[in-house]
Amino acid sequence: MITYLEFNIFCSSLPATNKVIQWGGAHVWKVGEKVFAIGGWSKDDDPYVTFKCSPHSYEIMKHQPGLRPAPYFASRGMKWIQMFSDESLSKDDLKLYLRESHKLAALNLTKKRQKELGLDEAI
Repeated sequence: MITYLEFNIFCSSLPATNKVIQWGGAHVWKVGEKVFAIGGWSKDDDPYVTFKCSPHSYEIMKHQPGLRPAPYFASRGMKWIQMFSDESLSKDDLKLYLRESHKLAALNLTKKRQKELGLDEAI
């Protein structure tokens, strides 16, 4: 599993991100105003990691060991996955999905906001 430190360092390396602590102490990462990754809610020192994904990735991952449709998000029709163990995704694979989640969230910002954040060429 990824640690909180590794999760936070990676998410902070992506363009125009910021972290807030909310929802019961979860580490919530945003690009602009859009959430793209959440670390928290586990019973130990390694967070469960929740992220946005494409409909295709969602359909594949929701049935894999250690992954599940993200509580709350998926029940509202959103394509979010929660990783609660490292049975199916390595740290490197998780980082690829976090990068994609960042991109998907950034694409939901207005073109004006993307430009303000310097994302118009990064996505």
